[in-house]
Amino acid sequence: MPSRRPSPTDGHLAPRVLAAVQRAGHAGVTSQQLALQLGFRDKGQRYLLYDALEALLDEGRIRSGKKGRYIASGGADTLEGTIDIIGSGGGYVRPDPAGDTGRGDVFVHPRNVGTALHGDTVRVKLTGGRGQRPEGRVVDVLRRRRTEFVGTVHIRQGRLMLVADDQRVQRPFLIPANEAGGAREGDKAIIALGEWKDARDLPRGSVVRVLGRAGEHHVEMHAILAEFGLPLEFPESVLAAASTIADGCTPEEIARRRDIRSIPTLTIDPEDAKDLDDALSVRQLDNGHWEVGVHIADVSHYVHPGSVIDLEGSARATSVYLVDRVVPMLPERLSNDLCSLNPHTDKLSFSAIFELDDRARVKAEWFGRTVMRSQRRFAYAEAQAIIDGATGEFGPEVLTLHRLAQVLRTDRIANGALEIGGNEVKFRLDEKGRPIEVYEKVMGPANWLIEEFMLLANKRVAAWVGKQRKGGVPPFVYRVHDLPDTEKVEQLRALARSFGHELSIGKGEDLPHAINRLLRAVKGREEENIIKQVAIRSMAKAIYSTDNIGHYGLAFEHYTHFTSPIRRYPDLLVHRALAHYLGGGRHLDKEALEVSCRHSSNMEKRAADAERASIRYKQAEYLLARVGERFEGTISGLTNWGVYVELKANRCEGMIPLRELPGDAYRFDAERYQVAGQRTGRRFRLGDEVAVRIKAVDMDRRTVDLVLDEARGSRPPAKGRTKRA
Repeated sequence: MPSRRPSPTDGHLAPRVLAAVQRAGHAGVTSQQLALQLGFRDKGQRYLLYDALEALLDEGRIRSGKKGRYIASGGADTLEGTIDIIGSGGGYVRPDPAGDTGRGDVFVHPRNVGTALHGDTVRVKLTGGRGQRPEGRVVDVLRRRRTEFVGTVHIRQGRLMLVADDQRVQRPFLIPANEAGGAREGDKAIIALGEWKDARDLPRGSVVRVLGRAGEHHVEMHAILAEFGLPLEFPESVLAAASTIADGCTPEEIARRRDIRSIPTLTIDPEDAKDLDDALSVRQLDNGHWEVGVHIADVSHYVHPGSVIDLEGSARATSVYLVDRVVPMLPERLSNDLCSLNPHTDKLSFSAIFELDDRARVKAEWFGRTVMRSQRRFAYAEAQAIIDGATGEFGPEVLTLHRLAQVLRTDRIANGALEIGGNEVKFRLDEKGRPIEVYEKVMGPANWLIEEFMLLANKRVAAWVGKQRKGGVPPFVYRVHDLPDTEKVEQLRALARSFGHELSIGKGEDLPHAINRLLRAVKGREEENIIKQVAIRSMAKAIYSTDNIGHYGLAFEHYTHFTSPIRRYPDLLVHRALAHYLGGGRHLDKEALEVSCRHSSNMEKRAADAERASIRYKQAEYLLARVGERFEGTISGLTNWGVYVELKANRCEGMIPLRELPGDAYRFDAERYQVAGQRTGRRFRLGDEVAVRIKAVDMDRRTVDLVLDEARGSRPPAKGRTKRA
């Protein structure tokens, strides 16, 4: 029996019950029939079923009929799902997987969106459709995705309004005078959504917090955090608890651990990093093999389950990296001090230590708690200099690690790991936070050195747990990556063919090998970035899960995140679970771990979205001072509403609205992945080179409007693209 009784909304019970009721149609279904259909036989399961039915009744998703039958509210012509608002103001409703009847996404015209906002759970009544596309109208908002919004305050026709920063929230919020909280024209503020039932009215909001003046650097960064529901600061209780934590490197604690302080150990990180959570040690053994240790900050020694710091860390789930700052998962007392593996200081660590031969094959491994001391902190550039031939302290150790990492990388790719990696967009800011330069941070062998040993540790830790068979495989936190989307792979194949390349799978080969071969073929060519982007888009998103389906992109059967517990909560869970199982502990609660996995995956996506938003804001700010200037660019995206162009000089992106493409009426052809003129047949496709001018920049929306500049002979051919050598 589980230690606690699950609620009816745990896991997928309520959606499963709802789906079964919906399948019954107008005739309805009894609780006994439901129990048989769902395989609920014992009394405890029946009680869970009754609780789920009661919850669905309370939410209005089902109703009671005659003779104890339950009937889905709305009938067969309605469905429930999540609405995604698009640029036109309309949206697509993705049906709840448990209740989906195979209709697919339902389009909702802007006039039929009602009071739904992006991400809300809604009930839609089907109204027909065009061709294969079903259409509907929102009849009820069942659950708001969010109730707080951030944006800029404006005065329009004497009324105070807030225009949301999120482009998908297209209606302004009316702020009553007595709920303005001191907000003025031009302020950036957070508002709480009030009751909104009539779509003919503007939604009302009350100011929760004024962040400052719109356009100021720190205000805009705080606004981005607030927009994605990310914390602006730590609660006082968390900071107070962190300040009382003592250094754990006591003689008593050291005596309980494997002491590796005398082994040559180093860290390699970005120059400005403050939270150093991983280190590498290396030495040659008497048998000629190499002992390589991957040493990770032992956050679990300091952060205990259920403590105020642990609860805050689990809620945040990840550190957030904006263009100018890190919003840490843990207070700085832990992330930058006690847990950071700073040089020349004894530190508590959790280690994965491997014996490798010259071909980097694992001959032996050990996992456990250690005490370590980093003798040298390297920046990536310093380590790269040694790899490139410079001499310096710990040069032999760096070169040995580099050589072994190269073997690991070569073997990993040969086994089918995808070679999809991208360079990061970085900014140089002035003293007021204004961008004065945009550049790419290029990944190199020093980065790969660290990456390969982190991958090795993550893989071997997961494999060790996954191969424990006593009482079945114990519940654990895995990092999983599903198979790519078949339709998107076909789009990639068509795109590659348009450039004269083939994505073909050879005899005895699989898709990752074929994609890698394609990426090698386009390396250094003009189409490289575009094909790489579309290849990335074809992939599923990696998530955390207790169900190990493997990691497709890395070609690993077992994979987890063990190496960054300072900045990722799942890694902290992995440390706790690994210590528990190393000590012979019983199976952990799979359901509780799965809840943490889902939350961590969601928070990871939020953090990534916030990072992208901060990049878009700084890119827009950079181009604001360059309105009217001409740039060469490459078409990087195509939609129903516009052509996106990435500027070669700075990796900034803007959009040309379809209605502003000259000389014709243009439409997006999704099947051919192109925008085509209806009269002339002129086409714009991914990877086409175009010259554009900056027309306008909207800092509230973080958008850049472009226009074609064909004055200097940059017009593409009327049909198709020029052939490339």
